[in-house]
Amino acid sequence: MNSFFPRRYVVQGIFIVITVILLARLFYIQVIDKSYFLSANNNVLRTVTIYPARGVILDRRGKILVQNEPVYDLMVVPREVTPFDTLEFCRLIGISKANFTKKFEKAKSFSPYRGSVLEKQLSAVTFARFQEKLFEFKGFYIQKRSVRRYPDSIAAQFLGYINEVNENDINKSNGFYNPGDYIGRTGVEKSYEEVLRGQRGVQKLMVDAFNRPKGHYAEGKYDTLASTGDNLISSLDKDLQKFGEQLMNNKIGSIVAIEPSTGEILAFVSSPSYDPNLMVGRYKGNNYMRLLNSPNKPLFIRPIQAEYPPGSIFKVINALIGQQSGAINAGSQFFCGGGYRYGRRGLMRCTHVHGSLDLAQSIQYSCNTYYGFVYNRMIDHSGMRSAKAYQKWFDAVARFGVGSKLGIDLPNERKGNLPSVSFYTRHFRSDKWTSSYNISLSIGQGELGITPLQMANVVAAVANRGFFYTPHLIKAFGEKKVIKEEYTRKNSVGVDARYFAPVIEGMSRVVNQPGGTASYSRIYDIEMCGKTGTVQNPHGEDHSVFFAFAPRNNPKIAIAVVVENAGFGATWSAPIASLMVEKYLRDSISRPKAYVERLLKANLLPGAKPKPRAIQRNTGDSTVQKLELQPVETITPKAVLKDE
Repeated sequence: MNSFFPRRYVVQGIFIVITVILLARLFYIQVIDKSYFLSANNNVLRTVTIYPARGVILDRRGKILVQNEPVYDLMVVPREVTPFDTLEFCRLIGISKANFTKKFEKAKSFSPYRGSVLEKQLSAVTFARFQEKLFEFKGFYIQKRSVRRYPDSIAAQFLGYINEVNENDINKSNGFYNPGDYIGRTGVEKSYEEVLRGQRGVQKLMVDAFNRPKGHYAEGKYDTLASTGDNLISSLDKDLQKFGEQLMNNKIGSIVAIEPSTGEILAFVSSPSYDPNLMVGRYKGNNYMRLLNSPNKPLFIRPIQAEYPPGSIFKVINALIGQQSGAINAGSQFFCGGGYRYGRRGLMRCTHVHGSLDLAQSIQYSCNTYYGFVYNRMIDHSGMRSAKAYQKWFDAVARFGVGSKLGIDLPNERKGNLPSVSFYTRHFRSDKWTSSYNISLSIGQGELGITPLQMANVVAAVANRGFFYTPHLIKAFGEKKVIKEEYTRKNSVGVDARYFAPVIEGMSRVVNQPGGTASYSRIYDIEMCGKTGTVQNPHGEDHSVFFAFAPRNNPKIAIAVVVENAGFGATWSAPIASLMVEKYLRDSISRPKAYVERLLKANLLPGAKPKPRAIQRNTGDSTVQKLELQPVETITPKAVLKDE
């Protein structure tokens, strides 16, 4: 019996030793040795992210502005890579050996066991070439995704571009974004990111030792589908936008055209522009840096970020609020002897001796003297202190959307500048200043700063006889064609409809009667109502400005054009606007070929050859003083890198 117990202990000891050995081996396999882990998770089962296609962006008639194009990210699991022909590999995907080594080391430092991107966005041509020999490069595989493609290469500043998410984007997304995802960075791509981006999907794939897919794990039980982003229907007219960009070629400035009855933006031209396809593909970073560092500032969105004194187009606002305040009426006449005298020795010159003018004539001939008297009556003869009267004037102007952001569906809109009472009180160190201290405001000069979008919005309000809809670039989105409620509300400018009649009459005469400041821009059989402006520029030649709407009754389009360093409003901006109006209303141009070619071929860039002579005798526009404007640059597109 005594011999039984030692044998029992021996047997128990053997079982315990075997158990410990098995547990140790299991621990080694599962914790220390990664080969089995890799075999299970990489050689057998691979998790593949399915990136959704972003929503397509269409123009107002359903024509494609932005679509998607397939590209391929080259992935690598560093621990699974075996010796291979590095030079052949680099040749196939079009990178240098030094670049490959750098990226491979980065992938290893990220994780030896997990897949990471070695080379982004291989084109379909490069992918097809590489795919034939993919089996030779163990540890590498392809992940499909899509990028943006712009078939007409237009509207770059409006559309914007997408970029890979950074750490800040990931932290703000509450877990939605992961490294390698893309996000709208500018333009409507940014404004409507949540609508466009869609939802990622996941696939669990079985693969063999050569990284070739062999089917879905568990017959797809654990897969999730990707959800494509919603489409956007923009308000742009693609043909009108393209024509506007052609007219602004080799010019610095903006065109903004609005449908007055809805606030929908028909054309949004920022010039000079760039090909939005440059912001796509493997060379995007290089192209972006060239654009960013260019002295011409092509990424500057002029319609919503450039600020200019409006010049003589501002007379339309003063004419309207002058009537609303009771300072003048349609029959009010003032004598123009060639200028308006103010203070002790001040003189605001006019371009002509106009004699006695009524309100409609003051618009027709763009008389500075007339508006000196109008402003004087509103500020100095209102029955209240000048500062209080100015505040009333300030509030009236602000209702037109001047001096504040309009709320367009684009990021980084600027509000312009409408100087306040406190600004002048601080500047003059007294609150006893009068109209003579800032008389330049009467004709849209001085400290005023207005964006081209605000100019177009003002003339849209005039076309509507007293109200406007918030300008916007997207009509609707999604299958249900959702329209944002804020874009359906009327905004009153606070001027009674009856006061618009003499102003609109004067604007009609500007274009349609001999002696009007824009008679050269008359459109046969279409009554366009407009106003020219010339804005002095301390850094070069004056800026050419014009805004208009057409037709006079039941207007379909309101437009503002700014051409920097181009001289009189009637010389360049007005003809460009008239061609845009005719193109939109008729879908054709009736003017002589020479008329159109003069505008298409003109090079108005700083330092260019002398401009073609203008066919214009009477501009009627004048300015009071030089203005401090921020310099705005241009771009002539250079050679840039493109993927295959």
